[in-house]
Amino acid sequence: MFAKINSILEAIDGFVWGLPLIILILVTGIFLTIRLKGVQFKQLKFALKSIFSKNTDGGDGELSSFKALCTALSATVGTGNIVGVATAIALGGPGALFWMWLAALLGMATKYAECLLAIHYREEKADGHILGGPFYTCEKGVGAKFPVFGKLLAVLFAIFGTMVGLFGIGTFSQVNSITNGIQTFAKTACGELQLVNIPLLGSYSVVVVVSSIILAVFVALVIIGGLKRISTVAGVIVPVMAVIYVVFAVFALACNVSHILDAIEAVFQGAFGFKAATGGAVGAMIVAMQKGIARGIFSNEAGLGSAPIAASAAKVDHAVQQGIISMTGTFFDTIVICSMTGLSIVIGLLIKPEIANLTGFELTNSAFQVLLPRVPPVVISFVLMISLVLFAFTTILGWDYYSERCIEYLSNGNMTPVKIYRWLYIVAVFAGPYMTVSAVWTIADIVNGLMAIPNIISLLILNGVIVKLTKDFFSGKRIYTIGYDFNNDKVLAD
Repeated sequence: MFAKINSILEAIDGFVWGLPLIILILVTGIFLTIRLKGVQFKQLKFALKSIFSKNTDGGDGELSSFKALCTALSATVGTGNIVGVATAIALGGPGALFWMWLAALLGMATKYAECLLAIHYREEKADGHILGGPFYTCEKGVGAKFPVFGKLLAVLFAIFGTMVGLFGIGTFSQVNSITNGIQTFAKTACGELQLVNIPLLGSYSVVVVVSSIILAVFVALVIIGGLKRISTVAGVIVPVMAVIYVVFAVFALACNVSHILDAIEAVFQGAFGFKAATGGAVGAMIVAMQKGIARGIFSNEAGLGSAPIAASAAKVDHAVQQGIISMTGTFFDTIVICSMTGLSIVIGLLIKPEIANLTGFELTNSAFQVLLPRVPPVVISFVLMISLVLFAFTTILGWDYYSERCIEYLSNGNMTPVKIYRWLYIVAVFAGPYMTVSAVWTIADIVNGLMAIPNIISLLILNGVIVKLTKDFFSGKRIYTIGYDFNNDKVLAD
């Protein structure tokens, strides 16, 4: 019976994350890029400058634009940047990296639009805290034209968002990645590890048990403090972890600079199936496209609707200000960090093709060992382990925040369910290393994909609002988000 249930879930997962959703997200990115006249390219320099500008922190909100971006990046930059890229290349070949780049460049327009709308439709609650995200975009934006449909989309998004946080992306998968990374390093450094028998669960190494306890404690200390503490921790850890990993990857690439052009050539040839056997070019291209775009979307979350929840708390007085900053998250996640991983793996494959039979963390680890033969393997494993731990830890924090805001929306502001959820979340973090039921992972994957559907629909319906806000901001008119009804094109009375 369980096998049948798993097969049904896997079929649903394959459909949800199949070509229809990938094409929907990709086409939305193309549509918004055209409608916004390439805002992600034309305004990228301005966006990068705006990240640290104090001029964006003068409006209503709870966080600075930088902290709001870091909170979103804490959930976005995760195991996908190390493990996900390796999986895409292992399954789709070097060409998958090209399609990850394309998904990111188009996804920047999507991220800009969804975060802009989150600011525009956010609400300030009685106690002064800000709540916003696709649920309000759907309810207030889409709902202004289609009331019942808008509310339905909002509720569906909030339900899926809550399930994603608790059932896998925020907890089980991240905790498993952390404990596996620590255990792999411990084995490399110390050899065989002592096992501990846990009743009803089985035998696990001491490293796994101790690390799961420590991790649960640290997560509890952060998330019980709420958004301000999560954003503060994210504002410190996210830049540090990104710098550590990028510097390490740049060093590895610099030591192999003569192979970089060969790697880029392999990426472009693989993207269009030029190296495939006769008659197999189209098939190879489709596989590279599917794996690259799917992993790219999964990594940078453009279109899924998660980042707008964090963006809505930013202290800005115009929606475009945070939209323009938020789109840099996709740039940093995929164009910078994923590219470092991807190029390192492709070079490793060119130098030592036999590592092609590996996947995930093992492929990334082996590739860096090929690129840095003079560096002791234990040192490479340690750096990657630290990066993986920090990436996954911040993802745990970010997804707790997203889920809490979804629950707050569903409960109509009642914070009791939110407090109960926090403790359930902490328990799920502790239990993460011992969860081996494949159905849990599949359900998490399904609801993660389903989040995107209400969000994408709202972007397409409200594209006129997005364009009008953008024109307003960059034309210098500055009709601010509060006090203007873009659905009916009129100024609201005081």
